[in-house]
Amino acid sequence: MKRIENTTNRLVTFCKRRNGLLKKAYELTVLCEAEVALIVFSSRGKLYEFSNKSVNRTIERYEKTCTKEIQWGATTQSSLEYCQNDAEKLRREIDILANTNRNLMGDNLSSLSMKELNQLEVRLERGINCVRSKKNEMLLQEIEAVQQREQVLTVENQFLYNKVRMYMDIGFEEV
Repeated sequence: MKRIENTTNRLVTFCKRRNGLLKKAYELTVLCEAEVALIVFSSRGKLYEFSNKSVNRTIERYEKTCTKEIQWGATTQSSLEYCQNDAEKLRREIDILANTNRNLMGDNLSSLSMKELNQLEVRLERGINCVRSKKNEMLLQEIEAVQQREQVLTVENQFLYNKVRMYMDIGFEEV
């Protein structure tokens, strides 16, 4: 798209397009109950305007909306800074936890003091005790399950034994 060079053609096109634009603005207000203000200046400086309410009122409403968006933008900026600070704190916490995890695995111990090594040893012993306790609990549950299965199998075995004896007694009588 480029500027129309012929002045007459340009003025005719301006009039047609301006009228089409005004018609569309009017249709928008009627069909959609929208608040519309249209301001057009010709190349000669002539003003054309349309508004279904007051142009000044619509412009004031627009300015208020822009002011709210600017304030919201400032709020968004402070929220962004808060999130960035929060993310930085979380990164530091992750680094600390990763270092602690390496220590628990027995790595990177040379940087620890004697007090820190003792604390680490106590934590590891507590952890080992918890693991042993859970392991013993699971073993006891397995032993109980095996004993219950043994009782069921013993009853089943006794039943089958009695059945075989009964067939053997019947079989000998027939012969």
